[in-house]
Amino acid sequence: MRSLVLLAALLAGCAHAPPGPPLRTVEHVDLQRYMGKWYEIATIPMSFQKGCVGVTASYALRKDGDVDVVNTCRKERLDGPERSVEGKAWSVDPSGARLEVQFFWPFHGAYWIIDLDPDYQWAVVGNPGREYLWILSRTPQMKEKTYEGILERLRAQAYDVSRLVKTPQLP
Repeated sequence: MRSLVLLAALLAGCAHAPPGPPLRTVEHVDLQRYMGKWYEIATIPMSFQKGCVGVTASYALRKDGDVDVVNTCRKERLDGPERSVEGKAWSVDPSGARLEVQFFWPFHGAYWIIDLDPDYQWAVVGNPGREYLWILSRTPQMKEKTYEGILERLRAQAYDVSRLVKTPQLP
């Protein structure tokens, strides 16, 4: 649980000026289509994710327009004990691409959707300071060609893709 609380503190602390040009988000996100389960394909690791494999994020739209968030991981191995944390997210602009996420009050952090498949089969989430990043997919595996295309677009957004670590997932 301690590491999950660190998530909130780390997200809140990631507000310094980003390297390179301002981070661009996608033009529009249909939050209804974005809801559901996502598998983490790769991440720029943060301390709270140490030892996490089989990471998933599940989103559910609430009646008030906010989003319920449940992040789950398994420690050390894919058949290891499962841990999860619940939070909420809310849109901070009309595009739906810029959200804030909160797991522990009063801390919250930017959750910007910076790349998104037209069919909502994969998404890339980052923050304006480029300290963290998640490549997400509706399936536990992603085609290498798709992954390489995402990396190319991340480089164009001044992300250091050498920091990305692939997340083990069950097939």
